[in-house]
Amino acid sequence: MVLLPFYIPGQRRIKVVIVGGGYAGLTALTTLKQYASNVDITIIDPSDQHLKITHLHETFRYPLSDLLVSFSVLESRFNCRHIRAALAVTDELLLQWQDQKSLMVDNERIDFDYLIVTTGVDTRTQQCDQIENVFTLQHFMQTPGTELLREHLSKLGQDEPLISVVGAGATGIQFLFEIKQFLCRQNIKAKLRLIHSSDQVLAQFPRGFDAYVQSCMQDLNIDFIPDTRYRGQNDCSVMLEEKQTGRSFELTSHATFLFLGKKQENILSANMFGQSVVNHQTLQNIFVAGDCSVYTAFGSNIQSAQSAVRKGKLVGRNILRHSGMLKILEPYLHHDIGYVVNLGPSDAVGWLITQGNIVTGIPALAIKELVEAQYDLLLMGIDTYVV
Repeated sequence: MVLLPFYIPGQRRIKVVIVGGGYAGLTALTTLKQYASNVDITIIDPSDQHLKITHLHETFRYPLSDLLVSFSVLESRFNCRHIRAALAVTDELLLQWQDQKSLMVDNERIDFDYLIVTTGVDTRTQQCDQIENVFTLQHFMQTPGTELLREHLSKLGQDEPLISVVGAGATGIQFLFEIKQFLCRQNIKAKLRLIHSSDQVLAQFPRGFDAYVQSCMQDLNIDFIPDTRYRGQNDCSVMLEEKQTGRSFELTSHATFLFLGKKQENILSANMFGQSVVNHQTLQNIFVAGDCSVYTAFGSNIQSAQSAVRKGKLVGRNILRHSGMLKILEPYLHHDIGYVVNLGPSDAVGWLITQGNIVTGIPALAIKELVEAQYDLLLMGIDTYVV
């Protein structure tokens, strides 16, 4: 067991409930077990498997099973309990749970000393999941990209289908290039286009990202329709609107992939230590982490796997400190030291150390693989992250 600074354990074994089994939730689990193996932990998540969701674009190359880790395996590995259930989280419920130190799941009362909420946020496209010829991230959670696109194109029977990717954030761009490479490998003649509401792709990153990605798109004959809003799908046509003029128009699209980002709803506030704050009241025994959380701290609140991992580690450490004798908590100060976006299996663009230091190609891919390997090791119980 690793020594945690400012943590002097109390006499009693503590009970921790984690709501949400994503990046932040599992990082909190592994952190708690790293420093105090006798903590009694229950994870509540509606799935029976943890999904490394940021890798879904890779299902155009690898089986979906490569991205899944069974909660039963994690139960055995970390001596915890998984309850397969969905749990709504509201400010009123947080106040109730803090007061009662328990919650109800499927008519079972679950007592806790500490609660960690890591429920994430929904994507903006979940209401589009049942529209014909439209695909969202939810589809890839059930079916790998190779199978999904191959079967769809086979069913259409078009000689040269037109495929649209809507949204030029990190997820949209990664899927765009994976789709293009898949079409090339399979010798499928199809026209691919990117539709975005701005004239700049990856707008949340340094300007050099946009220049590099658009250059790669030109090399691969991927069309770009900028400053255009998505308004829906009608059979084999995508309905669009010009951002500047408001003019509506349609384009033929036999398959439309929507990646419109995450909803900024059901966001939970936390103080600098990760403790939930409701109506200016700090809930001492409830912590929040991941995409659903915003900390009033100097650290990064970006909705990314990297920030989710860092917040998960922080709340794990702070729960142990709060349960101990000293109760000296650690503030959230983490700032991202880099970010990499894949552009297919053999190219990438990212920044490292400073946002002006842009890396591309093999060096960028190496950085991405290193970060991903760290998380895989964490799920094995091996922590290689620097605090």
